[in-house]
Amino acid sequence: MALATSTPHLIDRLPRPRGRLTADAPLGPQTWFRAGGPAEVLFRPADVEDLASFMAGLPSDVPVTILGVGSNILVRDGGVKGVVIRLLRGFTGISVEGREVVAGAGALDLNVALTARDHALAGLEFLSGIPGTIGGALRMNAGAYEGDLAQVLVSAEAVDRTGKVHAVQAASMGFSYRHSEAPADWIFTSARLRAAPGDQLAIARRIGEIDAARTDSQPRSRTGGSTFVNPPGGKAWQLIDQAGCRGLRIGQAQVSEKHCNFLINLGEATATDIEALGDEVRRRVREKTGVQLEWEIRRIGEPARGAGQ
Repeated sequence: MALATSTPHLIDRLPRPRGRLTADAPLGPQTWFRAGGPAEVLFRPADVEDLASFMAGLPSDVPVTILGVGSNILVRDGGVKGVVIRLLRGFTGISVEGREVVAGAGALDLNVALTARDHALAGLEFLSGIPGTIGGALRMNAGAYEGDLAQVLVSAEAVDRTGKVHAVQAASMGFSYRHSEAPADWIFTSARLRAAPGDQLAIARRIGEIDAARTDSQPRSRTGGSTFVNPPGGKAWQLIDQAGCRGLRIGQAQVSEKHCNFLINLGEATATDIEALGDEVRRRVREKTGVQLEWEIRRIGEPARGAGQ
């Protein structure tokens, strides 16, 4: 009688790092939408050296996906194949060197703004209005409230697919609106940001104003932040409203009544529902206005088995 053999798991093919490897790790609870499938393998490196060593030994056929704080991402219900990397402890440090703030890629944008405030450094207040991490901000030139990363970045460091560590100056990042030309395989590990001496009370006041503006205009529910990029010369929310999509629902996914460039999970929405709603909004806007909205939310992973795509 033949013995049953189990199918090998990807985790058995991977290098053994000092950080943490987890097979079939749920990702939905780690995103702001609270929806989506698992990572085939989740890797939380201990530090830059651990990340670089792991990447150098990673088989070339294994895909890699980076997940930050999960604020502007939708994980599809079928999960993410390959290795998902999260930069947590070891990548969240923030320090001040003269007029510059050095932050790990896992540091929250808000915490960077607050650290600058505590040292009476101005120019980074806009970061308090971006619900993400410095690594994500580098990748997409994140911005809000009349500021973006391109205005303040001095330099950054990243690890590539081969494990090589790169130091890059801001001028080489190829920043444009919500975009950078950084190689797709770079995993940002830290950034050096330019600030200027300022009045601490004025800095604190500006951060307070940004928080109040967000509270007044944006939903604070299960959402992924701004869903679509503003088209040239226009506002995505105005086009969505014009197309009659405010409050539109598919299952438990809804276009926010408060700010219609936000999709929200009313409680039990699947990632399939959320993405289908976004695509329906895009269809209606194109039909009504002729404008093709582009996703700002990053969608990753595979559709649920049997779901259309």
